[in-house]
Amino acid sequence: MTSVFGSEGENIACTVIEAGPCVVTQVKNAETDGYVAIQLSFGEKKEKNTTKAALGHFKKANTTAKRNVIEFRDFSAEFSGFAELGKEIRIQDVFAEGDFIDAVGTSKGRGFQGVVKRHGFSGVGGQTHGQHNRLRAPGSMGNASFASRVPKGKRLAGRMGNDRVKLMNLQIVKILPEQNIIVVSGSLPGAKNSTVILQK
Repeated sequence: MTSVFGSEGENIACTVIEAGPCVVTQVKNAETDGYVAIQLSFGEKKEKNTTKAALGHFKKANTTAKRNVIEFRDFSAEFSGFAELGKEIRIQDVFAEGDFIDAVGTSKGRGFQGVVKRHGFSGVGGQTHGQHNRLRAPGSMGNASFASRVPKGKRLAGRMGNDRVKLMNLQIVKILPEQNIIVVSGSLPGAKNSTVILQK
């Protein structure tokens, strides 16, 4: 992350994203595929690490092997002009400074965590009255004989993170079309160099 100064001198926390250029590698329609969608690819990949089926798929679009392939379904008429096999799409073709977008990504995985870190429990409490190892324990959680089971959705210890996350209404602060860079206010899910999907 970084920060930029706004028009009124406020300091805005931002995330810098390399967005594109993306290549249209497939155009789907209702007659042959049953639904309308375009498939975009991004990021270079060595041919030796790509399957022959994927290489043939990219060859149809007259492009090299790509690392990420994402499909966008039921796009609006505004973007119907991009539905052309092999077409290269750049930032300035879709986004403009001041637009509000949504970002979809995978959050950082944090492994198996207890209830204090995972759900914000405060723990059982002090070290007095015979308690010496209960500071971060979940404590009493309800049902006993009735139901006689743990209800679904109970907040317990478990795997935390590594989930698909969608952040909405992030504002585009700056666009650098020469470097294919877009600067967005706020943070995005995932670690550095991870892949995110930007939606208008």
